[in-house]
Amino acid sequence: MTDFYNSMLETLQAMSLVEVIGVITGIAGVWLAARQSIWTWPVSVVSVTAYVFVFYEARLYADMGLNAFFIITSFYGWYEWMYGGKGHTERKVTQVQQREFWVMVMLAVAFTGSLGYFLDNYTNADLSYTDSATTAVSLMAYWMQAKKRLESWLVWLAVDVVYIGVFTYKELYLTALLYVIFLILATMGYFDWKRDMEKEAAAPVTK
Repeated sequence: MTDFYNSMLETLQAMSLVEVIGVITGIAGVWLAARQSIWTWPVSVVSVTAYVFVFYEARLYADMGLNAFFIITSFYGWYEWMYGGKGHTERKVTQVQQREFWVMVMLAVAFTGSLGYFLDNYTNADLSYTDSATTAVSLMAYWMQAKKRLESWLVWLAVDVVYIGVFTYKELYLTALLYVIFLILATMGYFDWKRDMEKEAAAPVTK
């Protein structure tokens, strides 16, 4: 037991300040998203920027590129939440359309195969195909979240489970713990958004 605690202490001491910043702002960003607060986007920019550096050090290059891309798409999501509704008003929670969903699935599969092949054959990346798959599905979830699709939370739940295993394997224990918290927050987010969507649908239409 003493060896276990010593090992955990050494791990905590080895964690970088950048990873700690990424974890704290990551938790805050997802909690704000669940609450439909517009502040989720600027906070998320800080988190994903931190993880660009964390994943570079871990040789998870697909996730590094994903977070770099998230910096750009966070500004898109910020705009969509503010002006993406009818008449350039605040966007409301809606459900994903079947055709929309399957198009995203096909794109995710193609992205996984092509990026995984490239990373596996032309770089020193670790877990090339797993890394590529989680990246592809995360892109799908992020886009759905920017559009306030209810099902974005279900996609996040699925990919978060895989990420916990990946980050534990890479000894990014604080980040693995972060994704355990994300599981809880994603569950809360799903039910909060569902309740809000149902309330909006039940509200009388005013002319």
